[in-house]
Amino acid sequence: MAATLVNIVRFHEIGGPEVLRFDELPLPEPGPGEARLRVKAIGLNRAEVMFRNDRYLVSPKLPSKLGHEASGIVEAVGPGVDPSLLGKIRSTVPGFPADQYGVYGEVAIVPVSALAAYPEALSFEQGTSIWMQYLTAYGALIHHGRLRSGDFVVITAASSSVGIAAIEITLAEGAIPIAVTRTIAKKAALLEAGAKHVIVSSQEDVAARVLEITGGSGARLLFDPIGGPEVEKLATAAARGGILFLYGALSPDPTPFPLFTALSKGLEIRGYTLIELDEPEVQATARQYVYDRLASGQLNPRIDRVFPYLEIAEAQRYMEQGDQIGKIVVKLD
Repeated sequence: MAATLVNIVRFHEIGGPEVLRFDELPLPEPGPGEARLRVKAIGLNRAEVMFRNDRYLVSPKLPSKLGHEASGIVEAVGPGVDPSLLGKIRSTVPGFPADQYGVYGEVAIVPVSALAAYPEALSFEQGTSIWMQYLTAYGALIHHGRLRSGDFVVITAASSSVGIAAIEITLAEGAIPIAVTRTIAKKAALLEAGAKHVIVSSQEDVAARVLEITGGSGARLLFDPIGGPEVEKLATAAARGGILFLYGALSPDPTPFPLFTALSKGLEIRGYTLIELDEPEVQATARQYVYDRLASGQLNPRIDRVFPYLEIAEAQRYMEQGDQIGKIVVKLD
C-alpha cells in the first residue's frame, strides 16, 4: 500500500521567499510526547523570515521546516499522550525548534506541551494569532517588568502583532502605551488599537517626545525588537530605574551600549525572548493570563491579512515589506 502523502513547506537553501518549497512527504506519525495537528491556519512571525535568511539565533539544518504558530485539530497522539486530546481544537505555543517541528504544512508534529486551548469563540485564524505576540509582551512587561497602573510604556515597531499585543496588555493593566512607528500612515490605526500617544520616528525626535509626554520623567518600561543605533535614543527616553527590553534584532546595524546613560539612570538593558517562560508554573500562569483576557475581550488578536496556503511565499514577502498592522495569517482549506 502506498504511503499517504502530505504537503509540507521546507526550504533547501538560504534565501528569500522564493526558496520555500511545497514538498510531498509521507504522513508523519507522532512519537512519545508528541501530537499531530491537522493545520487549519498558520500565523507568520518575523523570526521565520530571519531563520530562512540564516539571521536568527540558531541556523537552519537544510532541508529545514519552518514556522512556530498554527491552529487546527489534533488528529493523532504519540505513546504516553492522553488520547482525550484527539479531535480537540488547539493552537501551538512557540518554544520548540522550528527546523524539527516547523508548522508550515497540512499537518504538523509538535510536542504535546506546545498545544494550548483558546476560547471557543475565536476562529482558527484568530487562534493562530495568540501565543507568540501575547506571551512575548506578557513575559517582558508583566513577568519581568512588573507593569503597574500609571506606568508609561514605550513600544517600538508598534504596528507589528507583538506591538499591538503590548498596547493591549499595557491598557489592560491601567498603564499608558506610547507607540512608535516609522510612518504617519499607521498613526490612526495605532490610536484605534489603543495607543494613548503615537510617535512617528521619521518625523519626530523619539526621546524628546517621550520626555515631553511623561513630563520629563521618562518611561519606566521600553519594549523594542529593533536594536541598532536607535537604542541610544530609547535609553535617553527611559526613566531612572527603567528597563529597556530588547526582544529582537531587526536592525542590520550594530547595537551600541549607552554606558553613561545606563550609569546615570540605573537603567537595566536586557535581551528577552518568550523562551524565558519555559518553567511549567510560569508558563501555565502566562497562558492563563492570556486566555482569561481573550475570553473577556480585553485582548483581541488583530489580523492584518489572510493569504491562501499556496501563497505562503507571497505572505512572507508581504511581511518583509513591513506594511502590516497586526498578524499575517495563512489559511488552509
